[in-house]
Amino acid sequence: MSNRPLITISVPVLNEEANVRNLHTALVKVLESLKKRYDFEIVFTDNASTDSTWDLLTDLSAKDKRVKAYRFTRNIGFQKSILMNYSLASGEAVIQIDADLQDPPELITAFLAEWEKGARVVYGVREVRREGFVNGLVRKMGYWVIDKLSEHPIPRGAGDFRLIDRRVVTTLLAQNNPRPYIRGTIAGMGFRSVGIPYNRSAREHGESKFPLSSVVKLGFSGILDNSLVPLRLASLLGGFFLVASILMIIWTVISRLVDPSLPLGYASLLSVVLLGFGANAMLIGIVSEYLLRVYLTVRADPVGIIADTTVR
Repeated sequence: MSNRPLITISVPVLNEEANVRNLHTALVKVLESLKKRYDFEIVFTDNASTDSTWDLLTDLSAKDKRVKAYRFTRNIGFQKSILMNYSLASGEAVIQIDADLQDPPELITAFLAEWEKGARVVYGVREVRREGFVNGLVRKMGYWVIDKLSEHPIPRGAGDFRLIDRRVVTTLLAQNNPRPYIRGTIAGMGFRSVGIPYNRSAREHGESKFPLSSVVKLGFSGILDNSLVPLRLASLLGGFFLVASILMIIWTVISRLVDPSLPLGYASLLSVVLLGFGANAMLIGIVSEYLLRVYLTVRADPVGIIADTTVR
C-alpha cells in the first residue's frame, strides 16, 4: 500500500479509435513525471462505440494496470458519461480530460499544484480555441445568456477539462439530476476554484462528437438547470399580456363611446387573440420543460448501464 494520494484521470470516449493510444501515450508521459508524489488510475468510459475503440481500451488495460475501462449498453450522452466516470473514480481528486488531445495533458501538473494549495476545483480556461465561426459565435452567445440568467456565475471559457476534489465528487453524485449540466452545477456549489488559462489545440484525428446541435442542447440545459429566471419570466410575461389586454379593452370601449362610427376593429381583436395564443404557447413550453425534469427526477432512471468492463 502506498501513502501517496490516488488521482483518477477520467476520460469519456465515443468512436475515438484514432486518438485512444495517442492520448494514453501522452498521459503516461505526464504521469511518469509525477509518480513519486501520486498514484494514478485512468478510467475510460466507452459510450457504446461502433468502431474499434473498445478493443483498444481492452488492450491498453491488459498492458497498463492503471487503465480501467467500462463500456455502456448505449450512448448515454457526454454529460452523463462524465457523471458515470465520477461515480466509478476512486481517487482523492478526479481530472476530467477529453480523448481528442485538444486539451493538453501537461496541464495536469498545474492542476495538481493548485489542488495541493487548497483549491477544490481547478479548471482550464480556453483563451484560444480553433473552431468554426458559427460554433464559436453560438458558444459565446450561449455563455453570455447562461451567465446573465444564472443565479451564480459560471466561468467564461471553461469547459470540462478540470480537476475536482473528492468532496466535490461526493456532493455532485448526491444530486439526482436526470439532465446534468456539470460545469454549471459545480460552479454553483461554491467550492474554492482556480482557473488556469491555456490555448486549446485543433482536433488532429477523427470527427467531433459535439456538433452545433449538441452545443445548443447543452446551453439550453445550462439555462434551465441553473436558473429560475425562465419561470419568473413566464409569470412576468403572463402579467404583461393580462395588463395589455385590459388596457386594450378599456381603449376600445372609450373609443367607441367617443366616436360610435369607428369600425369594430376585427383586425386589432384578431391580433390580440393571436398574440395571446402565442404567448401562452411559449409560457406553457417553458413550464413543461421544468415539469419534464421533475418527472425524470422522480422516475430515477439509472444514469448509465455498464455492459462490459476490464475490471475483474
